[in-house]
Amino acid sequence: MRSFVVKDGLYYAVAFSAAGLLVASLFAAAWSLPFFLSACFCLYFFRDPERTIPDGPVAVSPADGRIVHVRDCDDNTRRVSIFLNIFDVHINRVPIAGRVTAKEYKSGRFHMAHREDASAENEQNTVAIEGGGSRVIVRQIAGLIARRIVCDKEIGDSVEKGERFGLIKFGSRTDVFFGPEWELAVKEGDRVRGGSSVIARRKGPAG
Repeated sequence: MRSFVVKDGLYYAVAFSAAGLLVASLFAAAWSLPFFLSACFCLYFFRDPERTIPDGPVAVSPADGRIVHVRDCDDNTRRVSIFLNIFDVHINRVPIAGRVTAKEYKSGRFHMAHREDASAENEQNTVAIEGGGSRVIVRQIAGLIARRIVCDKEIGDSVEKGERFGLIKFGSRTDVFFGPEWELAVKEGDRVRGGSSVIARRKGPAG
């Protein structure tokens, strides 16, 4: 049975709780309170709720958060940028069913994730998924606080729409790139939920 908290959160919570118990045994119990509060926050931050995945020729949001940018790119794609604050669920999900055909990690800077230049300059991991005659690219981008990107998929893996594929720790951003065969269903300022919010629809048959 799947846990409601990813294992990273459990590890952090156990570590903070152990530190709190140690501090309480050596000093005053009140001094341990920040450690126990940190443990509770880790359990909250790394929560992993189930989501209802919509059917049909649609792409779902790869992350929870707010749409901060919708941009036309030089390669005839459109970019949708989703900013995740520390209170959002940070699990990343696959936007379409298909196969992972490319994966590339790039080190970089740690600008505030909502900034436009974060797409090009920040540390990031890019995954391309091909399926149904379409290619969708998802980019996990580290933010000012985030210092670790996790991606569980490799080139050649088959993936289902809405499937979990990774996370970004402690504040981040996720970009998704669509080709001209997709019609966007979101605009800047919209709130979305990973795996359940439709962010684009196929203009024609899925093939």
